[in-house]
Amino acid sequence: MPQLNPAPWFAILIFSWAIFLTVVQTKTMTHITPNEPTLLSTEKHKTESWDWPWQ
Repeated sequence: MPQLNPAPWFAILIFSWAIFLTVVQTKTMTHITPNEPTLLSTEKHKTESWDWPWQ
């Protein structure tokens, strides 16, 4: 039964993951975000509770 022979499929798996980890990952990591992240201020905002008119 040829489908139980792991030799060609294991090599294909290793080569495809090697390509993914070297080529595809480097292309996706080179993208630049359009807006640089800004730091959040430590100032606390005043929150008010809502008064719902329950019937």
